[in-house]
Amino acid sequence: MSNPQQLRYSKEHEWLSAAEADVATVGITEFAANALGDVVYAQLPEVGSTVQAGETCGELESTKSVSDLYSPVSGEIVEINQDVVDDPSLVNSAPFEGGWLFKVRVADEPADLLSADEYDAHTAA
Repeated sequence: MSNPQQLRYSKEHEWLSAAEADVATVGITEFAANALGDVVYAQLPEVGSTVQAGETCGELESTKSVSDLYSPVSGEIVEINQDVVDDPSLVNSAPFEGGWLFKVRVADEPADLLSADEYDAHTAA
């Protein structure tokens, strides 16, 4: 499993793209998608709502379990991936591409986000 080097990662298994015009894209990692199993339902935060870093902002339901979705940063939700709501299996088939979950206007980014190498070490433990 290869985590893209240009992304940053949370210990809760979300990834975050670099912000463009203060807006970053968030998804879950391939590690998390594999651990969940086949995702069958995605409840994403509402556009216009605010999220806090490390707090629950939605959930993903799979054939194995239900898992909370955490925001890796604080900010305002500006877009959700309607394709994932319509076809949650995108989270499994393309976690770093079409399976992204939401876009957030970043107000605050915690210092404890991990690089790809640090995330690899975290998941190997």
